[in-house]
Amino acid sequence: MDLKKYRKMAEQLVAQMTVEEAAGQLSFQAAEIERLGVPSFNWWNEALHGVARAGTATVFPQAIAFGATFDPSLVEKIGEAVSTEGRAKYNMFIREGDRGIYKGLTYWSPNVNIFRDPRWGRGQETYGEDPYLTGELGAAYVRGLQGKGKHFRSVACAKHFAVHSGPESLRHEFDACASGKDMAETYLPAFERLVRERVGGVMGAYNRLNGEPCCAHTKLQEKLKEWGFEGYFTSDCWALADFHMHHKVTSTAPQSAALAIKNGCDLNCGNVYLHLLVALQEGLIEEEDIRRSCIRLMTIRYALGMGQKTEYDDIPYSEVESRKHLRLAQKTAERSIVLLKNNGILPLRRKKCKAIAVVGPVAADESILYGNYCGTGSQCVTILEGVRKAFPDARILYAKGCHLYKDADEDVAARDDKLSEAVIAAKQADVVLLCVGLNATLEGEEGTEQNFGAAGDKIDLFLPESQRRLVKAVLGAGKPTVVLQASGSDIVSGAEEAADALLQVWYPGERGGDAIARILCGKVNPSGKLPVTFYKSTDDLPDFCDYSMQNRTYTNYAGEVLYPFGYGLSYTKFSIRSAKCKEGKLFVALKNEGDTDGETVLQVYRKIDHPLAERNKRLVGFRRVFVGSGKEKTFSVPLSDRVRLLFDEDGKQIVYDGEITLLLTDGSPDCHTEIKFS
Repeated sequence: MDLKKYRKMAEQLVAQMTVEEAAGQLSFQAAEIERLGVPSFNWWNEALHGVARAGTATVFPQAIAFGATFDPSLVEKIGEAVSTEGRAKYNMFIREGDRGIYKGLTYWSPNVNIFRDPRWGRGQETYGEDPYLTGELGAAYVRGLQGKGKHFRSVACAKHFAVHSGPESLRHEFDACASGKDMAETYLPAFERLVRERVGGVMGAYNRLNGEPCCAHTKLQEKLKEWGFEGYFTSDCWALADFHMHHKVTSTAPQSAALAIKNGCDLNCGNVYLHLLVALQEGLIEEEDIRRSCIRLMTIRYALGMGQKTEYDDIPYSEVESRKHLRLAQKTAERSIVLLKNNGILPLRRKKCKAIAVVGPVAADESILYGNYCGTGSQCVTILEGVRKAFPDARILYAKGCHLYKDADEDVAARDDKLSEAVIAAKQADVVLLCVGLNATLEGEEGTEQNFGAAGDKIDLFLPESQRRLVKAVLGAGKPTVVLQASGSDIVSGAEEAADALLQVWYPGERGGDAIARILCGKVNPSGKLPVTFYKSTDDLPDFCDYSMQNRTYTNYAGEVLYPFGYGLSYTKFSIRSAKCKEGKLFVALKNEGDTDGETVLQVYRKIDHPLAERNKRLVGFRRVFVGSGKEKTFSVPLSDRVRLLFDEDGKQIVYDGEITLLLTDGSPDCHTEIKFS
């Protein structure tokens, strides 16, 4: 969207404001200016995977599941659905005179930080560990949220700029040290992609980066200007108070306010900008600093339609949690679920499954559908409910088995009080569905309820001990067992060797139970791919506080992994018949060798023999495709414009002109080929 028209409107409006009125617009709870017809506006709203924290709305799978789809077109449709529901709710809130928090149209999503370490609790909010995948999916979500009309349908915000990816417990005081090379290769590309996609907002991170706080970082602001950013910049919530309270780069709140606004922070989520007028009186800032930021903010509000008739004013409330959006949520879950292992047990045959044991603490738990930063779904389908619907003639034996993390499920009960029931159910069944995992109380943001000792981050990759004991006991029953893992990150269940099949279901949204059941019974062929590496443990990983990309993620990790980035099996077998490169695209002939229709994700990686190249390989192209049983089709896969780029330690760009090996795969062990690219 061209913001020039709205900027002129904003300049004319701000010229009529007193400096006090202009300063009042720079806090997230922007005050009403009645004499100028400016209504109050609360900038703080969330839409990570659906309209969040504002009552009923379609709950889509968590963002990490978006990553597992490898499907930008699908993610754009999700963004469109979310912003449509957001507009519908906003229209009605305004009619009721409600302009409070979580009721506006400026969504502080998506989170395009890189999931560099599997311990990070907020990694579930991201699209994974690869900057190219993250940038493409993030840009698609921005397009969906913001729309293509004369006005923004809603305004997206790329966060957290930059590098934040744990540890949560130290984020208010932490100085993340990253080389120019790692910044250019890993931490900045997704933000650049979103800015060039004309994202309306950017949010700074809590931490410092190489000594400077990210919400007032001179070099980061220079990058935004270099990329052509025209939107607004906001602090994370109460991050500016960290300047004097924790980072100690200032001594007082007025000094913190001055440092932030002088260095490009237009909006304060918090209360430090209440001290702007004091900073002005003390000569720390000039009136022009306040007016400059106010113009940027008013430009965005005009672009959303403030004081105007927009094409979105008549979106009806019936769009909220509509059938169409619920179908999209289910489709997203179906495309995101990753088949990690299958000895032939899946798909389950209804005639052979007369008794199914559904066991585990997440089987009937709605909380595992959600993840963090979510709305409220009114039509949630748990795993247990989905299985009941998909297998109507089978006897379903349910046993919780254990508490999510405590030693006993009932108060005053003995340790493992529900364990024997789970074993009994397993022994009575033809097949066992063992449902284990985490939820947003065990991994998430600082302040997460149950693992407050780690501030939302994970200490290790293993399931809680209560669930590990359950896994061992149920597998010991000797019945065919499918393990379903719910989490927003890499977990080690202990079932990898003994289970007959293993599915990673993420936090699959309010229709997750139906999606999972359709995969189990074969109505849907699994096609999700891992957007993160599943490690065996954290033993060989660098320290959590080390932001160097050496020995991190699939690009540079030197050890053996449990399941690699991009991995994902299918109920059929695909083979690459031929591949050739032409005009920045790869043309790939793919055959479905099996007797089941299916989707998969063609993935293209580069491998360069050069001291500045990544140790292993790097994703430079991908495309989700469908091929019918026994059919062969040719697809074009666009390649990243960074396919030849290398970076030195200072982040200086080098164009490599030598031969490149392109590795092609669909994420399964037996579907791969390579070609030389020069």
